[in-house]
Amino acid sequence: MSRIVSLVPSITELVCELGLASELVGRTGFCIHPRDLVKRIPKVGGTKTVNLAKVRALAPTHVILNVDENRRETAHELATFVPNLVVTHPLAPQDNLKLYRQIGTAFGKEREAEALCARWRRAWEQSVQQRFTPRRVLYLIWKDPWMTVSRDTYISRTLAVFGLSTLPEKAPQRYPKISLDEHWISGLDLVLVSTEPYRFRQAHLDGIRRATGKPAQLIDGEMTSWYGPRAIAGLAYLAELSSSLRK
Repeated sequence: MSRIVSLVPSITELVCELGLASELVGRTGFCIHPRDLVKRIPKVGGTKTVNLAKVRALAPTHVILNVDENRRETAHELATFVPNLVVTHPLAPQDNLKLYRQIGTAFGKEREAEALCARWRRAWEQSVQQRFTPRRVLYLIWKDPWMTVSRDTYISRTLAVFGLSTLPEKAPQRYPKISLDEHWISGLDLVLVSTEPYRFRQAHLDGIRRATGKPAQLIDGEMTSWYGPRAIAGLAYLAELSSSLRK
């Protein structure tokens, strides 16, 4: 039996969805779904602040990482004592199919992975059959400093499916720092304010509206940025969100 430490919140949920919860021996503090299963699993720090001593003590056979969420230095340290590192890097919504199969194959859950692929494809077909009004949006993920997403990210490519094109068009980093008085802000239709990783709340919106001169609304960050089974629900969520903007 495998001993799995997952350092990726959305993939922790995927591991459980594939029937591997009993083999999960460690998680980050941000791995909160499914709550009833993960609450018994020891925490090993955060996605970028992994306690390597705690991981070592759990004697994992596998550690699951993500290129965006975990540090390269962490992966290098883990490689010195963990037999198998499972590195993931979805960059578009369709990459969930490859991710399901990657995790399913790694742990002998191919049949369960294919069932999840079928669910994703049904949700995709139902979600993208309608037309979405094109909108230019700023997707805020952090405050002090303000940060957004470039178009070379899973989040941006997912939003684009639903007519929501992120600005800026070009950025030097995948998650760039910005100012709310950038020249391109004037070209926005809307500011989408994510509930994660920064815990933006309704109280933040008035200040963002004043600073940008644009409408702003909260968006569920889990539904937009999480891979795995939550990405299936995310398709319907984003279709509904984009459609509701017409009103």
